Amino acid sequence: MDPCPFVRLTIDSLALRLPETATNKQIGGEVHPSSTPCYCKLRIKHFPSQKALLPLSSFSDASSPPESSTSAPGFHLDAEAIRRVSGKKISLRVSVYAGRTGHTCGVASGKLLGKVEVAVDLAAALSRTVAFHNGWKKLGGEGDKPSARLHLLVRAEPDPRFVFQFGGEPECSPVVYQIQDNLKQPVFSCKFSSDRNGRSRSLPSGFTYSSRGWITRTLSGDQWEKKQARERKGWMITIHDLSGSPVAAASMITPFVASPGSDRVSRSNPGAWLILRPHGTCVSSWKPWGRLEAWRERGAIDGLGYKFELVRDNSTSTGIPIAEGTMSTKQGGKFSIDRRVSGQGESPAISSPVKGFVMGSSVEGEGKVSKPVVHVGAQHVTCMADAALFVALSAAVDLSVDACQLFSRKLRKELCHDDQSSLT
Repeated sequence: MDPCPFVRLTIDSLALRLPETATNKQIGGEVHPSSTPCYCKLRIKHFPSQKALLPLSSFSDASSPPESSTSAPGFHLDAEAIRRVSGKKISLRVSVYAGRTGHTCGVASGKLLGKVEVAVDLAAALSRTVAFHNGWKKLGGEGDKPSARLHLLVRAEPDPRFVFQFGGEPECSPVVYQIQDNLKQPVFSCKFSSDRNGRSRSLPSGFTYSSRGWITRTLSGDQWEKKQARERKGWMITIHDLSGSPVAAASMITPFVASPGSDRVSRSNPGAWLILRPHGTCVSSWKPWGRLEAWRERGAIDGLGYKFELVRDNSTSTGIPIAEGTMSTKQGGKFSIDRRVSGQGESPAISSPVKGFVMGSSVEGEGKVSKPVVHVGAQHVTCMADAALFVALSAAVDLSVDACQLFSRKLRKELCHDDQSSLT
């Protein structure tokens, strides 16, 4: 199982130094040390532009690094994109603006202060890290006239990834393929099930989960949560290798329940999944690896909120948060674990400390056919079972879109219990 070549172009250490003679008119308003009145747009041809806020630096020495800085999201290039730009002159263009980001009456609200360009050779980064620029760049001005300066570190590094794609929607128990160039090879199969009693068959022996943490004894049937009129529960998806052995699973451990007086899952009472890996030689024995919570966000954007954390050896303490965010329930988006800085992840499937890109998974919006594409950083995969954990996590995220669907709507039949026409 070989990874696909990827290159990551990072833009770090971003900061802006304004000339001492800058006036309020030049920078779009008074500069307060505690605020960031400037931002930049980053562009590479054929890629969506990105934005990043710029902290202001007071250092006047051109050789000194800024006292504070920030980073841009960066650009990710797969093998096809690398081939497309190979041998061509590529420039990273950075435009710096003063004022708030966004538009007013259809016109960009920021005032352009200047632009810089950095030439990059992305093909050179397939095998090693390459730095293209590290330091200050002049934004404008003529001769000795004072001008603003931008500090940035531009580098590219190899970022190989394993790429998988579900052959169908997770609830339809599809085959999962590994993608290499234009080749698709089956590597996993999925089995989706829905237990109307809501009892997970995948819990590690002697453990269950509540919002307060781990409970050290399994609840009996008559002690289980009272059935609520509107809840989605008991979903499970098991990932099998080509021999038919289970190698990972995602189990809905906390039902997705409509909050009182509402038809949506609230952030205060989210549904939750356990991502599990086999434990021991018994095929029915599982060990928790991670926990995913999901809910329906209110606000200007109707979104799916989520939080993912690693579970550490059945600990009664809280887990290790490594991903949190919101994506549009209508448009979908991407679930991502991207650790640009050191973390404290302690798991065979995530290096300790956690660094760089870990995984990304496509998520379609409500009502759309979803065949998730999953990218997993090669450094986090030592065997097929490691990759299967991320595939199971991707399935749980995708199914959470359905689980968080408004309770005034009916779910598709694949998600319903055998003896029910709806889970609502």
